[in-house]
Amino acid sequence: MPDTATLDSLRSGAGFIAALDQSGGSTPKALKGYGIEADAFSNDEEMFGLIHDMRSRIITSPCFNGEKVLGAILFERTMDGHVDGKPTPAALIERGVVPFIKIDKGLEDEANGVQLMKPIAGLDDLLTRAKALGVAGTKERSVINLANQTGISAIVAQQFEIGRQVLAHGMVPIIEPEVNIKSPERAAADTILRDELLKTLNAHDGDPVMLKLSIPSEPNLFVPLVDHPKVLRVVALSGGFARPEACAELAKNRGMIASFSRALLEDLRHQMGDDEFNGALGGAISEISTASAT
Repeated sequence: MPDTATLDSLRSGAGFIAALDQSGGSTPKALKGYGIEADAFSNDEEMFGLIHDMRSRIITSPCFNGEKVLGAILFERTMDGHVDGKPTPAALIERGVVPFIKIDKGLEDEANGVQLMKPIAGLDDLLTRAKALGVAGTKERSVINLANQTGISAIVAQQFEIGRQVLAHGMVPIIEPEVNIKSPERAAADTILRDELLKTLNAHDGDPVMLKLSIPSEPNLFVPLVDHPKVLRVVALSGGFARPEACAELAKNRGMIASFSRALLEDLRHQMGDDEFNGALGGAISEISTASAT
């Protein structure tokens, strides 16, 4: 496991976890939101270079530090890159921000109302490399579209199977079984997921994990997970909500903190000067941090 100071920070530190982990499929959309159109790049290397420049600008902003940003989730290429002349994880640690890495490689086709993770080839090698760079944990996402008991049970089982592999490398897994907030069965799916997670956590004899969950339709539904001794922290994804709504919904839930991506970045534009950029980012960080302090 990470050192005691890092674990204490993850368990009770102020702030939220920034999700800077858009991968290949979502990168063009993230760049478009940032004001960079598809005609600005002609291949993947140029595309990933532009998204790394965006992330570097965020990480080096004066407002991006451990005072309000507890951690940051990175895409593998971002982890392997450099920010401010240092490996990205080292640049985050220097700012008091705990680095995580996204390890999932996309989703299987839907079956039983859910989308499991695709197999993660080379995971042990990736975890060894990430650990050596100072990365404290991982994030792995799957998706729940319907309140299907069989499917949700399979999601939780797969998540904890991967989570145990992460724990074996001395890292903290952020287990992310996302409930689609547009699901017609969202409330029922939330409840089934909570109960499946509790059952699995009660049988879990390893080190604690973190959970990344959609904000529940019923406020405080996940409090038993927040209070569970095998859970370091429960973090919330914005799930498509714009930031004001995501923050308002999050603030209704005791003990959950944000792990937002689009809701963090939505006001940032490539064309902004540094003062305008830092002001927009600082305002978003403050708003999300405040919503996380419940």
